[in-house]
Amino acid sequence: MKSHSADDRWMRLALALGARGLGTTWPNPAVGCVIVKDGRVLGRGWTQAGGRPHAEPMALAQAGAAAKGATAYVTLEPCAHTGKTPPCADALVNAGIARVVIATGDPDPRVAGKGLDKLRAAGIELRTSVLETEAQQANIGFLTRVTKNRPAVTLKLASSLDGKIATNTGESQWITGGASRAYVHLLRASHDAVMVGSGTSVADDPSLTVRLGGLEHRVPVRIILDSNLSTPADSQLGRTSKDTAVWMCHGPEADTRGWAGTGAELITCSVDNGGLSLNGTLAKIAEKGITRVFCEGGGKLAAALIREGYVDRLITMTAGIAIGADGIPNLDTMGVNTLNKAPRFELVSHRRIGDDLMAEWHPV
Repeated sequence: MKSHSADDRWMRLALALGARGLGTTWPNPAVGCVIVKDGRVLGRGWTQAGGRPHAEPMALAQAGAAAKGATAYVTLEPCAHTGKTPPCADALVNAGIARVVIATGDPDPRVAGKGLDKLRAAGIELRTSVLETEAQQANIGFLTRVTKNRPAVTLKLASSLDGKIATNTGESQWITGGASRAYVHLLRASHDAVMVGSGTSVADDPSLTVRLGGLEHRVPVRIILDSNLSTPADSQLGRTSKDTAVWMCHGPEADTRGWAGTGAELITCSVDNGGLSLNGTLAKIAEKGITRVFCEGGGKLAAALIREGYVDRLITMTAGIAIGADGIPNLDTMGVNTLNKAPRFELVSHRRIGDDLMAEWHPV
């Protein structure tokens, strides 16, 4: 009988390895794998940039012939179908792995239990659902895209003590401190795409790149929700769209001529109540392979995402500054008339970042 505490230990290592690929593996999941025998790690792997090679063959290649009789710890059910690479389940069987410990299943219809069936048929001992909650959270983007036809959305709200993102004149730089802003760049680097609405793109002229030492190469797709294409084509986004991907999501009646030669990808989306349909737009983004979106506002888009139930992870950053009732709130109108209809979030963690307080919340 293998020790369950040892299984937890090695699975935590596999999860940590898988996290290295977040933001770079889409449309594939960011999987981690560890090959262990007699308490010694023989091989480690994680899904590489672009989605290949997968974690299992990477770890098996390190282990070599020593993998025979070993245990493989994998954060997601090994794939069972032949795509651009052979099935990972077959690779584990062919390597002579004796036992496979899996964190969570893969709902992709091409896998969904078929990977487990291949391993069982080969006589491999299985243990499943080890640190399953952690694994599902780690790959919430992939799982959400497969099961809900949309990417997982992380919403960031950085504001004053009284929930304001700017003064009444629109001044907002900088409410939170340098440490918080650096953390935001780390969050950008771990997502496939960063998304803002037209209000933010017009008012702030952002670049939405990763400007953090050592992570400049982790470049998320920059997605702008702009129904009328009101963002100037000579903005920072327009000027850099040939070098770094920009997707302009717009309505069917928008004049696309100004953006046509910039290099940005123009995505026509359906319109709902005068603005882009979030359901339709997120579906279009998912169809193009995006699994994890980091939304940085502004208040109108943030409120709409919360109101319509599309926020999977909420990051709040609160600075020790008070702006007052005449400031601009971090959320636009929500249409909440009674508290029992207000969207609720559960506090998952909180910590100090510089002089600010960061908290992570998940929807109830």
